[in-house]
Amino acid sequence: MITLDRVTSKDGTTIAYRRLGGDGPGLVLLHGAMQTGHGNIELAEALAGAFTCYVPDRRGRGRSGPVGPDYRLAREVEDLQALLDATGAERVVGVSSGAIIALRTALARPALRKVVAFEPPLDLDGSNATGWLARFDREIAAGRVPAALVTGMRATRMGPAIFNVVPRVLLEAMTAAMLKNQDKVAGGEPTFRELAPTLRQDAQLVAETADDLDAYRAVGAEVLLLGGTRSPAYLRNALTALHGVLPRSRQVALAGLDHSATSNAAMRGRPERVAAEIRPFLASQG
Repeated sequence: MITLDRVTSKDGTTIAYRRLGGDGPGLVLLHGAMQTGHGNIELAEALAGAFTCYVPDRRGRGRSGPVGPDYRLAREVEDLQALLDATGAERVVGVSSGAIIALRTALARPALRKVVAFEPPLDLDGSNATGWLARFDREIAAGRVPAALVTGMRATRMGPAIFNVVPRVLLEAMTAAMLKNQDKVAGGEPTFRELAPTLRQDAQLVAETADDLDAYRAVGAEVLLLGGTRSPAYLRNALTALHGVLPRSRQVALAGLDHSATSNAAMRGRPERVAAEIRPFLASQG
């Protein structure tokens, strides 16, 4: 059974979350870009037999409060801290930009015991530069959501392989058709059209942490660095770089999977396979 609840962050923003599972240790699952907590709900369901799972909507998304005028990484860390305080959870699974937040929270919270960091999109020596944001902002301001999504997906290399060969004008038309189809079937959860502006916040997290790898040397939590062998090279390289500086880490590559691995099956995810990898790590007493 899934129950809904909420917690108030330091700046007064409401953070809504889902709770599922029984009496197992508390575990927070923190989603990435173009998602709400619902995007990882099947992963939470796969883990709920062993853990009490808390699945928040990050600020500006879903049932949570707005981004606010002073958005930055510190606000996201405060949001996660508020949820950890309320639930007593000592384990976090962070996905993509959510993994950046999880690792930064581990720096501020020595009581955090275990972190699973799934493909944090770190910018190391320009590997994931955010110079595309100016164009993205102009396209969002002009209401050109398909164009903005193409800009973001091309820059972050998160789109399908076709994005590398098809002319941009055709990509925008294909993206517009996809958004139109999703608008027709959406029921309850935000659509990609509604989530598109939040790409700015995820990119801001990347920009704030660019070339700051040494900061993670102070992380006391045990960390599982997880990624897919089919993900972009900069994501795989970021995991390797983190493994070189984190005091207590293990790196695992999931053969044949990509950046969508933690997502629900309808979004090309493999949540059961991911859960099978992280469950023993989270349950161990190390």
